[in-house]
Amino acid sequence: MKIGIVCYPTFGGSGVVATELGLELSKRGHEIHFITYSQPVRLELLSNNLHFHEVHVPEYPLFHYQPYELALSSKLVDMVKLHDIQLLHVHYAIPHAYAAYMAQQMLLDEGIHVPIVTTLHGTDITLVGSHPFYKPAVTFSINKSDAVTSVSDSLKKDTMRLFNIEKDIHVVPNFIDLEKYQHSFTDCQREMMANEDERIITHISNMREVKQIPDVIKIFYNIQKEIPAKLMMVGEGPEKESAERLTRELGISDRVVFFGNSSEIDRILCFSDLFLLPSQTESFGLAALEAMASGVPVISTNTGGLPEVNEDGFSGYLSDVNAVKDMSANAIKILKNIEMLNQFKVNAKVQSQKFDLHSIVPMYEAIYKETLKNFLVIN
Repeated sequence: MKIGIVCYPTFGGSGVVATELGLELSKRGHEIHFITYSQPVRLELLSNNLHFHEVHVPEYPLFHYQPYELALSSKLVDMVKLHDIQLLHVHYAIPHAYAAYMAQQMLLDEGIHVPIVTTLHGTDITLVGSHPFYKPAVTFSINKSDAVTSVSDSLKKDTMRLFNIEKDIHVVPNFIDLEKYQHSFTDCQREMMANEDERIITHISNMREVKQIPDVIKIFYNIQKEIPAKLMMVGEGPEKESAERLTRELGISDRVVFFGNSSEIDRILCFSDLFLLPSQTESFGLAALEAMASGVPVISTNTGGLPEVNEDGFSGYLSDVNAVKDMSANAIKILKNIEMLNQFKVNAKVQSQKFDLHSIVPMYEAIYKETLKNFLVIN
């Protein structure tokens, strides 16, 4: 198949999943065309089966905000015609599904039939999409898609609750390539991050308010009072500065490392003993899954799709949002007992195997085939 993929080309979970999906599909013999405003961060190598097409948005004094949706729709039309793309897979309801529908209608006027598969990732539904200003457009875009998927059952339920949806929504969970988590780092490299007697605690996110960054710091503060430990904070975002200030106020700034956006997440996770994700909401929890694939147990909230990823008492523990005391106690319980810690590390890897891309990507392929068949019959 020739598939066009539209996504945000950033460090966020939706962009990462879309990119990894395209990479795997290209290895399976499909011709993949990424169409977005810059090259996705994990799209390192292009090939005969893997292409990137940049969306340029011309600047005109008339526009206070440049119309990305118009530029994207036009680019989609051009790329479908130039490369005979058979199907568009768009990640995020707005603006991508909306732009894809406009492109589809323009193409239909020329007798070209291209179905749309829309994947819902989370904030496009629960935060942005549910805003009254966007809600009609999001509802329209979802209902006009030829197939719709969501990354968790929780997100599917939220979508059905928040919008008047007439389409069936297929749950296709996020995934990871477990082969990339077969690390060969040596123990001596761990000493660059912490002393031998210190536990390494990690948090990775875009550090938005929804990630409850102050809770990450407070949980670690409680941990380090009981156990020698270091906290690795990976990512950039609006909450980073206040988090740095909080570590100084608590007197633990010497035990917290802020990496910013890092290309060495695999190395950091490889030496981590525990992962903290006390988010207010997570549609899935890809960061938690990546941690588990590296054998790192997870302390998380029980919100959104997290219970579908992190099995309570097996790969980690689940707590209510803002339950800092409970999450701290669970973390200390795991970290204090080396036998328990090692067992949780083994369990975390076992849990991650449920989400291996070799099991999940065929689900997308089946949806593509069914969508193409149904679309051609209807049209």
